Amino acid sequence: MNEALLRSLTPSVLGILVRRGADFAAAEDAVQDALVEAVRVWPADPPRDPKGWLVTVAWRRFLDATRADTARRRREDRVEEEPASGAAPAVDDTLQLYFLCAHPSLTPSSAVALTLRAVGGLTTRQIARAYLVPEATMAQRISRAKRTVSGVRFDQPGDVATVLRVLYLVFNEGYSGDVDLAAESIRLTRQLATAIDHPEVAGLLALMLLHHARRATRTAPDGSLVPLAEQDRGRWDTGAIAEGVAILQAALARDRLGEFQAQAAIAALHADALTVEETDWVQIVEWYDELVRLTDSPVVRLNRAVAVGEADGPRAGLAALAALEDSSPRGPSVPRHAAVAAYLHERDGDLATAARLYAEAARKAQNLAERDHLTRQAARLNTRRRR
Repeated sequence: MNEALLRSLTPSVLGILVRRGADFAAAEDAVQDALVEAVRVWPADPPRDPKGWLVTVAWRRFLDATRADTARRRREDRVEEEPASGAAPAVDDTLQLYFLCAHPSLTPSSAVALTLRAVGGLTTRQIARAYLVPEATMAQRISRAKRTVSGVRFDQPGDVATVLRVLYLVFNEGYSGDVDLAAESIRLTRQLATAIDHPEVAGLLALMLLHHARRATRTAPDGSLVPLAEQDRGRWDTGAIAEGVAILQAALARDRLGEFQAQAAIAALHADALTVEETDWVQIVEWYDELVRLTDSPVVRLNRAVAVGEADGPRAGLAALAALEDSSPRGPSVPRHAAVAAYLHERDGDLATAARLYAEAARKAQNLAERDHLTRQAARLNTRRRR
């Protein structure tokens, strides 16, 4: 059974049912039934037209499930107008599904789950394992999302920025479970890039490729985090880096700069440095200035403070960090704020303050690997101070 083929056909089959008049929730259930039937039947009797076979079976499942509905006759009349052979039209509905799954009425977690299910073709069990939650919990989340978007019709262009944000969230989920969400988000973003000509789509794809190129060096054999400065750059995926840089250069040439293009440019500068000492921190600061102009995000300003500390020294980085704190009336609440402050204080020679801040950052860490890394940093500095 070609699982990759089934996953690639899922969004177009679902889109066809929705376009014929099925509401999203019922259509998605029918498509899942058709996929189960395909797994059962295809090994012994593979169809000549896999997409047409799935459309025919899914539509029959949908009609069976809605036979008591008052719209039954109208829907059956509509399907009778389709070719009797069941051949599927060549229209690609994937883009419509992207916008549907990124509907503003959905929470980010629901939008991500629905995208993985409807566009990615993953099962509820696979998504649940990727998120490390019970399958029943994920099933409820997906069911609520499907009910939310049922009846939504597209009479206006979708919001590309929202779709990209959902894909970015998928990418950042990591590598848990039996589904590699980082690789899956790259696959989905490639799919989107073929459907829509937009520089920010290209920028996001480039960003993902450039970050993913470093994946093998991000953790040690014992699972501990390896900071960027300590990674073995000889193990970075040069093919992914070259592809990401080429995609980024083509996007930047269109002179429609966006957030993901700027982030990709920063990632490209890191990837271009053969050693950490060769990193062009001055240019990285300039790209962070562009990001601040585009987003004015506290997280971007935090990362900019690190870059300033590398380009102009730790005192300058701490000054940039202080400016971020002054801009927030409720104090520094940005994730990783304490970790960044600890790093800059250590570089400035204030080991006591750095150790205290590393310990504080460890208590606020969002995952075990990060907490262990920060705890070790605090212990390392405390050991140095006692010598």
